[in-house]
Amino acid sequence: MRWQAATKLVLWTATVTAILTSLYWITTYDLLDARPAAATGMSGAALDANPPVSMASASITIPVEGIRASELINSWDQSRAEGRLHRAIDIPAPLGTAVLAAMDGKIEKLFASDRGGLTIYQRSADGTLMLYYAHLQGYRRGLAEGQAVRRGQVIAIVGASGNADPAVPHLHFQILRTTPGADWNAGEPINPYPLLAGNGPRP
Repeated sequence: MRWQAATKLVLWTATVTAILTSLYWITTYDLLDARPAAATGMSGAALDANPPVSMASASITIPVEGIRASELINSWDQSRAEGRLHRAIDIPAPLGTAVLAAMDGKIEKLFASDRGGLTIYQRSADGTLMLYYAHLQGYRRGLAEGQAVRRGQVIAIVGASGNADPAVPHLHFQILRTTPGADWNAGEPINPYPLLAGNGPRP
């Protein structure tokens, strides 16, 4: 039937567009494929070179390249499937857009799950915050657990992995209040929107 042929054509076109966009950004940002990288074993001295970070004076940037503060949506506490509340904010962006380290710190865990897809857990420089980046399409080449990163550094690209809607690629960004030495997946979620709302490129 005509509608079936039209549907197949639309899906094929969307798939080809996504692949070409992905190849462009992978080349631009020199990314690896979706497999988590191994730990690099960087010395403690290299990691300690980052200045301390506190919630009162946190130096934070919007973690998606080109997104303005005015474009952010406070999706904190929105209802989700299975009666869950959204303890993060979603930042929609085109597939392959650069994901930036929101703060100085270190890569704590590279992890893939059914719900979050390809993810990054980054501990802040003072160890009191865990930043969680989810639904990624790929990591920056060479990104590894234990690696120091600087605020604004490209660490990944936006995708729709995990349970994200492929038609709406976005970064799921969460901040957890934690303690130095606590497990990478432990902490109390806090709303990142107020911290990010005053940051980002201006019109």
